Formats: sequence, structure tokens, C-alpha cells
Amino acid sequence: MTTLIKICGLSTEAAIDAAAANGASHIGLVHFEKSPRHVTLDQAAKLRARTPTSLKVVLLLVNASPVLTEQAYKAVRPDVIQFHGSEKPEWLTMVKKHMKVEVWKALGLRSAETLANARRFDGIADRLIFDAPAQALPGGNGTRVDWSLLAGHRHLVPWGLAGGLDADNVEEALAATHAPLVDVSSGVESAPGLKDMDKMARFCQAVANHDQRSHQA
Repeated sequence: MTTLIKICGLSTEAAIDAAAANGASHIGLVHFEKSPRHVTLDQAAKLRARTPTSLKVVLLLVNASPVLTEQAYKAVRPDVIQFHGSEKPEWLTMVKKHMKVEVWKALGLRSAETLANARRFDGIADRLIFDAPAQALPGGNGTRVDWSLLAGHRHLVPWGLAGGLDADNVEEALAATHAPLVDVSSGVESAPGLKDMDKMARFCQAVANHDQRSHQA
């Protein structure tokens, strides 16, 4: 299995080019003003137009109003909208009904109870992203998830692992969780919101190394 790689919080054409060149499958554009990775809808639309077809574009929203969600969808036309706040299953159902887009939901993984509660998104979310619990920001804090909570868990929908991943620990994370997708942001930055091309390359190479060993096993 080839692990999917989402690099989130991109804000420059150079970062998009680096993501594509290093084998990422998804990029994330963050439209949330409190984030150091925030891009306006106009910026996001321009970056989306610049993105090669090899990459799927994920637009990240946090507790956005219905009006803003529709505006963002029409402006950016992402492949995926990732909801990273306290959005409920009913809201995701409504979005999927009215917009031709994949819908992902990020959840702060605190305990086994989180995994049990995540079942309410089964059949609704196209993918769940298990991240570290929210702090000052809902994501991108560089805090690691307790991977042991995911070991052996039976997932009923596609999912991904976020939270404190970087080139030095992603192979260990994959070995522990067998995540089909890894989602990185602060772990490939030299400063909040500033993507480091070398760190991006190292991260993607570490994932590729894990996949190669898994295929040989």
C-alpha cells in the first residue's frame, strides 16, 4: 500500500511545486484567520488554479458559517473540504448534499472514547483525520497523538493521522498505526506558516522508505 501524504497549510506556489515534486497526494489550504497559515479565498483560488492535477486540494475550514462555506467552495473549487472545528454530522450531510466535494472531518484524539464517538461520522465523512486535541489553534500545533490508541482499531471509513508528525517520527507512527494517510503541517516548517522545502522532501522520503520496507516484508 502506498501511503497518501497531505501537506497542510501551504501558502506559496513554491511550496505547492515542492509538494508535487516530492510525491504528496494532497495539499491543504487553510482559510481560518487565527492560523499563521491562513490564506484569503482569493489567495486560495489562485493557489488552487496553480496546483497540478497530481495533487488534490483540501480546503480547511473551522466552524465556518453556511454562507462562508458556500463562498469558499465556489471561490476555490477544492477537491475536499476538511472541517476542523466542532461541526456535527448533520452539517457534513448538508454540505455533501449541496456541494460536489469530498468532506473530511478532523477530530482531536484524546482517548478511546474519541474513537467510539467518531462512529457518528460513519457513512457521512469521506475521511476522518485524527489529530491532537485542540489548543490555542484547532490544529497545526505540533503536538503528537497517542498512537497506541489507534493500534489495532477497526476503522469503518477512510482515515488519516495528523498531530506532531515530522520526518524523524513518521516512520514510527506508520509502523504503530498503519495509517493510510499522514497529514503534516508544522513538522515541515522552519517557522509557523513558513514551509521548509528540505523538510518537506525529507518527510516524503521517510514515508516512501516505510512503504518500500512494507512492500518487501
